[in-house]
Order: sequence, then structure tokens, then C-alpha cells
Amino acid sequence: MIIQPTSLAALTWAGAAAGSSAESWRIGAVLAARPLGLNDRGLLVLEIGGLTVEAEPPPGQQLANGQLPPQFQVRVQSLGGQPLLEILGTGGSDPIVYRALRERLPQQNGYAPLLSTLDALSRRPQLRQLPAPLREALAVLDHAVRLPEEITRGEGLREAIARSGLFLEAQLAQPRTDLAALATDDWKAALLRLAATLEPHAPARPPARGAETPPPLQQRGLQPPQARQPTPLELLESEGIDALIERLHGDVRAALARLEVAQLDNTQATAWMIEIPVQGEGGRDVLQLHLAFGRAEEGGGAWTLGFSIDLPPLGPVQGELHLRDLRLGVRLWAERGDTAERLERQFPALRQRLAACGLLLDQLSCQTGLPHGPQRAGGLLFKATA
Repeated sequence: MIIQPTSLAALTWAGAAAGSSAESWRIGAVLAARPLGLNDRGLLVLEIGGLTVEAEPPPGQQLANGQLPPQFQVRVQSLGGQPLLEILGTGGSDPIVYRALRERLPQQNGYAPLLSTLDALSRRPQLRQLPAPLREALAVLDHAVRLPEEITRGEGLREAIARSGLFLEAQLAQPRTDLAALATDDWKAALLRLAATLEPHAPARPPARGAETPPPLQQRGLQPPQARQPTPLELLESEGIDALIERLHGDVRAALARLEVAQLDNTQATAWMIEIPVQGEGGRDVLQLHLAFGRAEEGGGAWTLGFSIDLPPLGPVQGELHLRDLRLGVRLWAERGDTAERLERQFPALRQRLAACGLLLDQLSCQTGLPHGPQRAGGLLFKATA
């Protein structure tokens, strides 16, 4: 793939490729990339590491039949006149999946706006006057929100992952699935039911959304956690309920698009990006999980569980647990210093509980500040020329 600069001066590009004028362009660096379209000369226009560049379209079978994903990452393997870049996480993907992703990515948004709208609706006395099917659909969605005591137990977390909506279609295909339980417990099933019930109440034009939450894509890894969102003041002060219903319809469609983005992107059977709504104190929160299975360098399998959540008493917290056989490594990050100190005070009790389970603790640490960006490898390479 031959790359030339378009929007920036050639000197800037050459300096970046040489590693002298741009810190981000260094060997081993992972850069965000996305296609911007084709120019009048038939060249791909890409944004890579903050630079807008042109590139010759890849060979027909090299990258999913010539189709690039809407967002991907590259890792700098070498510099000089022809920097070698490795494309992460796109090998062997189906272009039909990319087309479906492109349709849903502009529609998606995080779960936090939906949970905020549901809370605002629950406080309105007019809720009792809504049609019975709509009240029932709202109750089913409310039932699908997990309780803290459920996800803090191993079996409860397993059930919450299974009912997160990510595996709905796979479970429907199983011959012995309890369809009645699935319809009331699964997050996607509840969203679909509410979306269908809201359709007659849908506005002619979907309401404008606020700030978009980055989509749950494997290439992006765990994102900063979704904080609770306050309901807009104009909706809280309005006497009627119609504006909230219109907002709810848009939030449900955005949440469904987000969940389908995760389903489409989770084509690898060894990695999953999962989001679970959780009932918290005074509101609802979103627990994001990244679960991956891989081969350890020493041989054998290893599981990695990453999590991200923003709890009002603690602020944003992320973590990564790496399990190989009976050896466990735990790394935590907290945006607030006082939260990091609170977590560290729990380390002695955590060590005792892990030892009682027969696990050998290789690492247990907590850092102030959140980690930046994923560090996962892929297999496709392309060469760039200044």
C-alpha cells in the first residue's frame, strides 16, 4: 500500500516517518486508522495517526476482498523510506460484516442515555397512564438490568454475560432453550420488545443525540467507562411525557445498534466485548467487559478479563485479570487518587481470598490514572512510502 501525504506538508510526513518530529510514529506504536473514502484519482483517503494520506487500494483478496473496516489500527514495525505497518485485527473478516457495521456505527450510542431516560420515566406519575403493552415492555427491560449482588458472584456474572444480548441468537438456535425465560432475562430481547412496542409512538424524525460514546470494537479495546448521564433539564421540567417517550425511542434504537455492532465485531470465537447494565445506588451503571482466550508464551491457554466501570462513589475504574493455569495477575487503574488508595487497602483481604481458592498471585497492583489504548497483535502488513 503506497501512501503519500495530502493534508499535511511532505516535510511533516517525512519527519513523522523518520520518527524525528512525531512521537507517535515510532517502532511499536499503535496508530488509529480509518478510511475516509476515494478521491477523484481512485485512491483511498485514510486517516492514520493524525495524518490524512492517500493509498493505493489493497489487492482484491488481501484485505477482506479489498474492503477496509470502518475503524482499524496499525502498528509501526519499521521506519525509514518505506515504513512497515502491521494491520491489527482485520484478517479474514467478511466484507458483509463491514457493510453491516457501517450501517450501524452512525446509529449507535452508549447505554447511559437510555438508562437515564428510564430513570426519568420511572419518576413520572403519568407512567401509569401509558398503554399496557408499553408498561409491560418497560418492566421487562427493567428486569433485565442486573443487580450488584448478582454480578459479584461467579455464577451470577456468568448468567449476566450469557444474558447480555450478545449471545441471544445463538441461544435461540439451541433446541432446549427456555424461550420464556430468555424473553424476560435477555437484554437484547428486552430491547427488541420495547423497540417494537414504541414503534407506533416513534417521531417522524429521530431526536438529536448528545455526545456519542465510542463503539465497542475489538480494535479499540476497553474504553473509558460510561458515566451516568443527567436527563436534560427541559425534559425534567416539561409536564407531559411525550418528549420522554420520543427520547426513549431514540435511545433504544441507539442501544440496539450498539449491541449489534458488538455482535458483528465479535467474529472471533476467542474474544468478546460485553456490556452489562447494572442497578446501582441512586441510578444505573454500565459494566464493560473484554474477555479473551489466547495461548501463553510458555504453552497452554490463558484467559484475560478486562473490565471498566464508573461508579459515583469511586469514579472511573478499569482492571485486567490474567489467568494462566492457577497463576493470576491483577492490574487495576483508578482515575482518582483516593479511589486507588481505597482499592489498595483491600489488597490484604483479596490476597487471602485468592490463596484460599488455590490461586498463585503473580501480580497485584493499582495505579492512579486510566490506561491508554489496546495492545493487541494481528497479522496483515502493508508498506508505506514517504
